[in-house]
Amino acid sequence: MVYVLYNPLAGNRTCEESCKGVSDIFGSDEIRYIDLLSVEDIDAYIKRMCADDQIVICGGDGTVNRLINSLDAEKLEQDVFYYPGGSGNDFFRDINADNTNSVIRINKYMKCLPRVTVNGDTKLFINGIGYGIDGYCCEEGDKKRIKSPGKRVNYSIIALKGVLYGFHTVGAKVTVDGVTKEYSHVWMAPTMNGRFYGGGMMCAPDQDRLNEEGLVTVIVVHARFRIQLLVAFLSVFKGMHMKYKSIVSAVQGSDVRVEFDKPTALQIDGETVSNVKCYEVKKEKKIIC
Repeated sequence: MVYVLYNPLAGNRTCEESCKGVSDIFGSDEIRYIDLLSVEDIDAYIKRMCADDQIVICGGDGTVNRLINSLDAEKLEQDVFYYPGGSGNDFFRDINADNTNSVIRINKYMKCLPRVTVNGDTKLFINGIGYGIDGYCCEEGDKKRIKSPGKRVNYSIIALKGVLYGFHTVGAKVTVDGVTKEYSHVWMAPTMNGRFYGGGMMCAPDQDRLNEEGLVTVIVVHARFRIQLLVAFLSVFKGMHMKYKSIVSAVQGSDVRVEFDKPTALQIDGETVSNVKCYEVKKEKKIIC
């Protein structure tokens, strides 16, 4: 049996329809579509399946995030596949680098994930933590989604408006593996497990989510003038912002703490957390898992 667990809210509420494309790949026989939001206990639901059943997750990055935080991936017996049905699909963009697949087995990507702690709560994440203007964009996107349900949110436009006038910089203290550095005029300080976030922004072009050392990448963008950031921002979709070394800093490590000098919105795989002053990330080496 093939179980398609879909998120009806993903893809600006188009996922319920788009997930039907799974039948073209797995066949229409013995396929069952399940509204993921109707499943109260995902872990218990999957444990009732047979070991040779197949699971297809259909939704966006937030859907995958919910899955990894709802079960023990180390004990999964079934093959789990991902069929993108979200609006950003950065996870799929990262693992489907050659753009040749419509569905990908993701069991290996669900293991040895980093954990983020914010305001006393700890959870796994699949792509990255956005803190600063990236969190601001998610916060603004949530407001637009509430105001106009079902309407596509253009995060690039929100980000551009934030760069031009909406977002105000902060001071930051960034500690990676015990080494601390302070920055002023900080626009963002994300920690990345993958390369992409924000619907196609290649924030950390050198990050490998399967690296055995358990490394994540912290990107700090710090610029006094908005025009400096605007130039770098226009190149972020191809990862070319890294060449602006005077305003973009990158460091890898497995133990991260980022502190801002005033509360700022943060996002975890697209889920917004408002009024945050600090977050911590820890990731173990792959060989330990």
